[in-house]
Amino acid sequence: MDKIAGLKAILALDPKNSFARYGIAMELVSRGDTSAALAEFDTLLLNDPEYTPGYFMAAQTLVGAGRKPEAIARLKTGIGCAARDGNVHALNEMQCMLEQLSR
Repeated sequence: MDKIAGLKAILALDPKNSFARYGIAMELVSRGDTSAALAEFDTLLLNDPEYTPGYFMAAQTLVGAGRKPEAIARLKTGIGCAARDGNVHALNEMQCMLEQLSR
């Protein structure tokens, strides 16, 4: 079974399953379908604004699409999320990326 089809089957049972939605977004990124991936990241973060990994990967995808200002905004929100969650690793990753983009 196709990865996306399997993850969509999970979403059919649980439409707000963040792990499945994140998996779909990541698979779409790997296939080069940036616009669909970003739509999935948007849905993910709308449904689960505390899903920290979604911010970093969405920002990376936005940078790859040449959308630096949007990536910076996504990182700033993600940094707040990571700080609230106590996720030091994600916090450091996003802060480093933000510093690089701000140069």
